[in-house]
Amino acid sequence: MKNNCKLQECPIEETLQSICTIFGVPGTFEKYEVIIMGNINNTYKVTYRHPDGFLKSYVVQKVNMYVFKKPRQIMNNIDLITTHIKNKNFACGITDTRRFMHFYHTHNGKRKNYYLDNNHGFWRVSKYIENSETYNVCDDLFVLEEAGRAFGKFQNALSDFDAQKLYETIPDFHNTKKRMNDFLVHVNEDSCDRVESVYEEIDYIKGLRDRVCVLTEMLERKELPLRVTHNDTKINNVLFDGETKQALVVIDLDTVMPGLVAHDFGDAVRFAANTAAEDEMDLSKVAFDLEKYEAFARGFIPEVKDALTENEVKTLALGALTMTVELAERFLDDYITGDNYFKIKYPGHNIVRTRCQIALAKDMERKFDEMQSIVERIYKE
Repeated sequence: MKNNCKLQECPIEETLQSICTIFGVPGTFEKYEVIIMGNINNTYKVTYRHPDGFLKSYVVQKVNMYVFKKPRQIMNNIDLITTHIKNKNFACGITDTRRFMHFYHTHNGKRKNYYLDNNHGFWRVSKYIENSETYNVCDDLFVLEEAGRAFGKFQNALSDFDAQKLYETIPDFHNTKKRMNDFLVHVNEDSCDRVESVYEEIDYIKGLRDRVCVLTEMLERKELPLRVTHNDTKINNVLFDGETKQALVVIDLDTVMPGLVAHDFGDAVRFAANTAAEDEMDLSKVAFDLEKYEAFARGFIPEVKDALTENEVKTLALGALTMTVELAERFLDDYITGDNYFKIKYPGHNIVRTRCQIALAKDMERKFDEMQSIVERIYKE
């Protein structure tokens, strides 16, 4: 098989074999499966039989370059942080290879953790972690605590890594002040003549503008440190042991870049502790579950408490409200500018999403003192 063929024109099985050869996968090809994981990249589980007869699987991904404009920078970030985490684990005597991610390097003399084919397809290969599973939604408090522990370990392992070494792959991703300013410009422009139908939602978001911009302003005043953050801390970005349900490793590292701990914590609990889906139409079903919030916090905080500053601890609960309002603003902004960013399943889908996040934010406001108390109590334990 010629590795310089136009890979996108080959049948997918032949393409995957070519990619695995480029990344030095030994043995003979057995099979492949499509992995339904996220809505962005094309992902495959590819299994090879090694020369000793042992079957081993790999994750082969074709990166969506329309979404990720600078994939080389993403892979540079991934290379730096995965190497750092692996070295930290080994230094602590943790040799279980399921506890850290590994991306293979090409064997074509260039030694890169990615390959750009002749049709500008961007490929990468990582290990497949056997006997693992993910959860899109979960009511099991043990699993939620384990998810918190996984993200806490991830944060702690990188607490001594200089975040300035990483590329900001999505500039101003959680710059809430800039997002709010851009949103208000779009409201005034009303390019799609949709503002009149959403005045109530606009007014709610505007009313919380000062409060949810606090984290950005504290960063500007250097009252909060930039950390290496994951920036997509949903529970489905953690792999769990298929038998014990213990968290193994944090995955989906494409959005890792400099950021604030409160944003990672906040987005995680916004997703995990919502009692309804992000696009639930019946707002009576939407609430912020304090039991789930506490479970995640009980896993997360002990893992990072020694590395965090006092201000970081004090702003964790605010991170949850901030991320919820920010997402509501993003859904609403997308609606009033023509539904160009988020995929929609029906007209008005982004309004349904907006109202769901607003309902969640309102419940957080009602429970905010309890949210703060839970953080403080766990931190002091």
